[in-house]
Formats: sequence, C-alpha cells, structure tokens
Amino acid sequence: MNVINPWYQLGYIIPHLYTDMDAYQFYRVAPEGMVVITTGLNLTEYSLAAVERELPTLWERFDLLAKKKADRISLSGVPVAAALGRKKMLEILAAAEARTGLPCDTDLEAHIATLQRLGATKIALATRWPEAVNSALTRYLAEAGIETIACRSRSRTLTENKQTLASDDHELALELGRQVLKETPAAQALLMPGGLWFAIYAVPILEAEFGVPVLLNITSTTAQALRAAGPRMLQRPDPRWGKVMASV
Repeated sequence: MNVINPWYQLGYIIPHLYTDMDAYQFYRVAPEGMVVITTGLNLTEYSLAAVERELPTLWERFDLLAKKKADRISLSGVPVAAALGRKKMLEILAAAEARTGLPCDTDLEAHIATLQRLGATKIALATRWPEAVNSALTRYLAEAGIETIACRSRSRTLTENKQTLASDDHELALELGRQVLKETPAAQALLMPGGLWFAIYAVPILEAEFGVPVLLNITSTTAQALRAAGPRMLQRPDPRWGKVMASV
C-alpha cells in the first residue's frame, strides 16, 4: 500500500526543546501513514518543582496540537507524570480533553493500559533515573494495581541522559534488562521507560531470551493510539518490534 495522505496524527508533547530519538524510534515502530507531531517543554531536571514550572507551557502545547488537527495528544516523559502523581496527572488529562475535545494520554498511562491488556500485574523495572524518580514511578504504578517486584537502574541526571550515544543506550538496555529479568523470574513484563532511551533494538532480543513483554514509551503510546484508531487503522505495525506492537 502506498499511503499518500497520513491517516492518523499523534500529537506528542515531549519534555525537552528538541526532537531526536523520540521521532526516530516512532518512525521505526509505527506503520506507514501514521505521523507524529511533536512539540516540547523545557524540563531541566527530574523534580516536582521543575515539572510545575512547565505546567503553564503544557496548556499552550495542548492548544497547539489541537490546532494542528492531531487525532490524539500524549504527554511524553514518565518522570513528569510520576512527579505529579496519578491523581493530579489524571486531573490534567481530563481537563486537557475538555479543553481540546481530543483524547489525551501520557506515556505512563499508556504503559498501565498496556500492562493491564497483557494481564501483567507484577513487573520488573529498568531505568536510567535516580532513586527518587524510580520510587515515584513505583508508587504511581501501585495505584493502578501494578507491583514493581524488582528495579535495576543506572542513575543519571536529565542532562546526562540527553548526551548519551545510541549504541551505549542499546547496550545499557540489554545489560539492565538481562540483569533484572534473570534476578526476577516471576516478572510478567519488563518496563524500560524513558523517551530519550534508545532501546527499540533491545526489545526483540530481550523478549526472545526471557519470553516476557518489554515495554518502551514509544511502543506503549503508539500501540494505544493505534487501538484508539480502530477501523481507521489502514496498516498494522510490524510485529518484529515486540509483543506490545504485535498485540495491536
């Protein structure tokens, strides 16, 4: 099929001022004819104070993507949602939907929906974040009935995560993913969040070795958007990108 006109536009609010790995990974896993429209915040660190400083800009970004005729808007940045807490984050999404008339989501809520769809209530977690972020994320997931039974992390600042090489990120995903899954055979899925983490090529490798779904921001969010597209979905994603994409 030769798609001339995009049949679905995903609006994506990323936490930083530029787009690189977010868009690159999206166009690897999304089917032809699906477009991502990115706009950004200027998050400077992983903290609640830094997130709250960006909230006025966030509303402007919701308005911008609505004007661009996005079919759906998603807020990237799991640390953003984790810092705010689930109650506050869901309130913001509800207000954004009322404001724009569009379905609004976050990477973290997409992870939760994906895990629920896959029947995974006990998960392993691998991140590149400090303990405070991991703890906030674990609490957020627990509110949704998802237990994090193990976590392995390479603690880095936001600035450090912006400066990593794709090849190093790939190797880190394999290292942490293998470590936590070997230590936690009861895990029903592995969550490796982080929009800046270049890990899409690690997903099929880890799934082949351990047999459990591996979730990334870009796969959970894209899969949720595709399911929402329903009969408008002209093409399905390539299942080689893992169990999340194959489940659409």
